[in-house]
Amino acid sequence: QVQLVESGGGSVQAGGSLRLSCAVSGYTYSRYYMGWFRQAPGKEREGVASIHTGSGNTYYADSVSGRFTISRDNAKNTLYLEMRGLKPEETAMYYCAAADPGIVVSPLNRRAYKYWGQGTQVTVSS
Repeated sequence: QVQLVESGGGSVQAGGSLRLSCAVSGYTYSRYYMGWFRQAPGKEREGVASIHTGSGNTYYADSVSGRFTISRDNAKNTLYLEMRGLKPEETAMYYCAAADPGIVVSPLNRRAYKYWGQGTQVTVSS
């Protein structure tokens, strides 16, 4: 079965950087959308960044554009999220996700994704 395992979360001060990783196993397709999402306590899960593993096209939420970078190492079946300039309000559980192959109208919409990791906590202190 498909498994997504995130790592790399932790605690940083405002303005700091972190790199999240998501190892994918059991997924037999090569062209599909993957994304990073986050959920703070009491808030809905929101899309942060997405990438299509075939075209390499990337998508970012306005709030992180220019500070976060999503990338994918297809040889290692690993998804990354490089985060710079972190803000306290970005404290959340961060999840990676994978969609079934096919058209995804809104790559940052969590409802487009079928497979989810367990999450990794990111805490940003002021």
